[in-house]
Amino acid sequence: MKHFLPGLLLFVALLPAHAQEDPLYAQYLNNPLVINPAYSGLNRSFNAAVTYRRQWGGFDGAPSTGSLTAHTALADNKMGAGLVFVRDKSGNTNNTEALATYAYRISGGGRTLSFGLQGGFINYKIMNSELNPYDPADPAFASNQSITRPSVGAGLIFSSERFFLGLSAPRLLKAEDTSGDVTARLYSQHYYFMGAYVFHLNERVRFKPSVLFKGVKGAPFSTDYNAAINLDERYTAALFTRNFNTYGFLAQIRLGDLYRLGYAFEVPTNSSVGTRFTTHEFSFGVNLAFLKSHETTVTNF
Repeated sequence: MKHFLPGLLLFVALLPAHAQEDPLYAQYLNNPLVINPAYSGLNRSFNAAVTYRRQWGGFDGAPSTGSLTAHTALADNKMGAGLVFVRDKSGNTNNTEALATYAYRISGGGRTLSFGLQGGFINYKIMNSELNPYDPADPAFASNQSITRPSVGAGLIFSSERFFLGLSAPRLLKAEDTSGDVTARLYSQHYYFMGAYVFHLNERVRFKPSVLFKGVKGAPFSTDYNAAINLDERYTAALFTRNFNTYGFLAQIRLGDLYRLGYAFEVPTNSSVGTRFTTHEFSFGVNLAFLKSHETTVTNF
């Protein structure tokens, strides 16, 4: 663990200093794999989860995001591998992403340092046929576009049963499209830092505050604050805010040791898009022990 800080500083220094916004999630702390490949197999079992988010219901062209993730611990929990599929629609754009993830871990003293990489492809689909342009003859809107680009990302996680620190850049490559004399940027890199800590209030109740920082060139810095209460390691209720422009409630229930159901509800303020455009996010996950080294005990992260 003494090499953690130098490695962390090196990771930050190697990130490019630089479009399309990453999909938003409210339940990222329950499934960090969607933003950090270092989470692959971190909880020493096989995990799969499906999430659907409908943002700003009733708003014309509002974003919707569906994701499917699966990952497992390997090699006596020293490594992990996984798959991530994301389909994100916003307005007339439809992005589909397929990634494979890998993580290698160093453990000692109840702490774990995990290094993660991911790679795959993103398809950017621009459906101009869904628009109603002022000038229908404008060649910029003459046809639909489908553009596929490679994608690679990296992440670090330093964690124990009490705390979680994660740093990641899920998509390091710039994606551009050149049509004639015009070059359009399809995607700009996003950088994430996530931190959480678990306080044991008594034998049954745990308090878990967390924060997520997101940075991307050309957009305001974003901060999520989350405060969750967990009862008997099965029932979780949380309040959260994003930049104090959106406020929400999150609930999760574990069904035995295998399954979990989650729901999040968000209300934006008038300084965002207006309080009547609410957001709903649903998730379902499963936790299984396929290998002898796997564990099905409930973990804090």
